[in-house]
Amino acid sequence: MKFSHIKFILFSAALLLSVFGIRSQVKLDVKLDSAHLVMGRTTMLHLDLTKPKDAKGNLTLFKEVRENGIIPVCGDSVEFRAPIALDTVVSGGNVIIKYDIPVQAFDSGYFRLPELLYVADSDTSRSKSLSLKVVPVTAKAEDPIHDYASVSDPEDKSIFDYLPDWLVDYWWIYLLCLAVAIAGFWLFKRYRKEGHILPKKPEPTPYEKAIASLHKLKESKLWEQGMEKVYYTDLTDILRAYLRGRFGINAMEMTSREILHAFHQNKEIRGYRSNMCQILDMADFVKFAKVRPLPDDCVKSYDFALGFVEDTKPQPVTDDNEQAKKGGEK
Repeated sequence: MKFSHIKFILFSAALLLSVFGIRSQVKLDVKLDSAHLVMGRTTMLHLDLTKPKDAKGNLTLFKEVRENGIIPVCGDSVEFRAPIALDTVVSGGNVIIKYDIPVQAFDSGYFRLPELLYVADSDTSRSKSLSLKVVPVTAKAEDPIHDYASVSDPEDKSIFDYLPDWLVDYWWIYLLCLAVAIAGFWLFKRYRKEGHILPKKPEPTPYEKAIASLHKLKESKLWEQGMEKVYYTDLTDILRAYLRGRFGINAMEMTSREILHAFHQNKEIRGYRSNMCQILDMADFVKFAKVRPLPDDCVKSYDFALGFVEDTKPQPVTDDNEQAKKGGEK
C-alpha cells in the first residue's frame, strides 16, 4: 500500500473521531419525578445538559414558549412550563446546566413525551423519550376539596365564556326551533292574507267546465234510457252556465226568450241564435209539453251545443311582435 493511501486513511479516521468526539461531548439526560400524574397536578422534568464550554447551541423546545410561559406538547394535552436553570457546573472543559421543567396535564391517558433536542450548528443531540401516565381525578360530591387551585377566569375571553354549557353545546337545536318559528309565523300570515297555505289549483275555465260536462252527459246516455226530460234539463243547464262564465250573460235566471234576445244583442254569438233557438224550443217542449223527441233530435241538439262551445272558446293572446315574426316567416 502506498504511503499516500495510508496518510489519507489516517486523516479520515482522525476527522471522524473528532466529529463523533464533539457530538459525544453534548449529552441530554432527562427524568421525571413521577411517571404517574393526577390530572391537574404538576410534576417535575429534570434536564441535565452537558456540553463543551465553547459549544454554541440552543434547546429547540424553548423556542416554542408562549407569552404565558407555556409549551404545549402531545396535542395540547400536556403542558411544559418555562424552565428554571437551577445550577450551572463547570467540570473540566464541559459545562453542565440543570433545568427543572414543571409538567402539567389536563387529559387522562398515556402520553409519550417528545424528545428534547439541542442544536449546535449542524449537529443535533437528542434526549430519550419519557412516558407519562395521567389518571383522572376521582371525587364524590361530598368529598372535601383541598390542595387544588381556585377557579380562575379563562384567557382570551369571548362571549361564549359567559353562556351556559347547555346553550353552547345544543345551539343547533335552538337555531332549528327559531327557523321553525319563523316558518310558522310566515305560514300563519299567508293563511290570514290569502285564506290558504298551499297554492290553490287554478280553476277550470268556463270552456273546460262546459266540455267536461258535455262529455259526461253524452256518456250517461240518458235519452237512450227514455230520460229525455233529464237529458234536456242537463244540456240547457250546461249552456246557461257557459253563457254566464264566458260572456257574462246571467242565463241561469233568464227564460228562453230572454236568452235568445241576449244572443241578438251580442255580435260575437249572434250567428248561433238559430241553433240555440232549436235547442231551447226542443227543451221547452220536452219539459213542459211532455213531447218525446226523436233520437236524431237529441243527437242534433247535443252537436249544436258542442259546436257552439268549441267555436266560441277563448283564443290564446299572442304578442304583436310574435305575430309579425310568424307573418314574415310565411
